[in-house]
Parts: sequence; structure tokens; C-alpha cells
Amino acid sequence: MASTKTLDDLFLDTLKDIYFAEKQILKALPKMARAARSEEGKAGFLQHRDETQGQIDRLEQVFELLGKPARGKTCEAIQGILAEGEEIMEEFKGSPALDAGLISSAQAVEHYEIARYGTLIAWANQLGLNHAVPLLQATLAEEEATDRKLTQLAETQANAKGKSKAA
Repeated sequence: MASTKTLDDLFLDTLKDIYFAEKQILKALPKMARAARSEEGKAGFLQHRDETQGQIDRLEQVFELLGKPARGKTCEAIQGILAEGEEIMEEFKGSPALDAGLISSAQAVEHYEIARYGTLIAWANQLGLNHAVPLLQATLAEEEATDRKLTQLAETQANAKGKSKAA
């Protein structure tokens, strides 16, 4: 029966996937902020936490446009990426390389989200979901900006600090 599935079904399925992912990310960000050694890192994770709440709100608006309940679907990919982040927090706790590891984990999350939102935008355009497109584009722009900020933080501070021996 799988042949009866359409792009509409795939869009909804992917929307549920990213909705679940955003909610998991929302839970993980305060932990990452607490773990970060630098003030810039802490502030960045907390700021992204607030941004993520707005992204969840926008996804709920997209569900509403579709006339569907806002419900997540377990996203194995994000669970794996976040589990790797937890591992880094444990294994590198107190080390000068911790922040570089946290940034690397956060970028893996961002890149997953960027891929998902890019796909959803293309499908929304294809399906004529014109009202959903700007909501998804706003989130994609935020994810890309966060990724750039993380790169800057890594290059200007965390990577260099990570080379030194623990104080």
C-alpha cells in the first residue's frame, strides 16, 4: 500500500520529524549552556533556546495551516546527534576542549535542521502551501545565522583554547 503515499504525506511526516527534533533541542540547550566554559558559549546556547521556542511556535502555525494537530514523530537522527553531544559533555567535562566539542555538536544539529527546513520549503512550494513558506524560511534563516555564529565562536576562541592543556 506504500504506493498510495504522496508528497503531502511526506511533507507532513517531515514536519512531525522536525517538530519532535526542535522539542528535543529545546531540552538539550540549557544543559549545553550549563556545560559551556566560556560566557559567550553559555550566552549563545541560551539565546538559541529562546529562538528555538519561536521556531516551535512557527511549526505549530504550519500544522494549523494544514488543519493537522501539532504532533511530533520520533526523530532517530536528532536523538543520535544529541546523544553524541551528551557523550562529549561527559568525556570532556572540565577540559579546555569542551567548548570546541559543544560547538561541533551544536553545528551537527544546525546542519540537520538546515537540511530539513530546506527540503520542507521546496516541498511547500511544490504543494502550493504559500502561507507555510515564509514561516519555514524565517526558521531556516535563523538556523543558518546560528551556524555562522557557531563557526565564528569556534574559530575565534574555542578551537584555540582547546589546544592548551587543562588549567
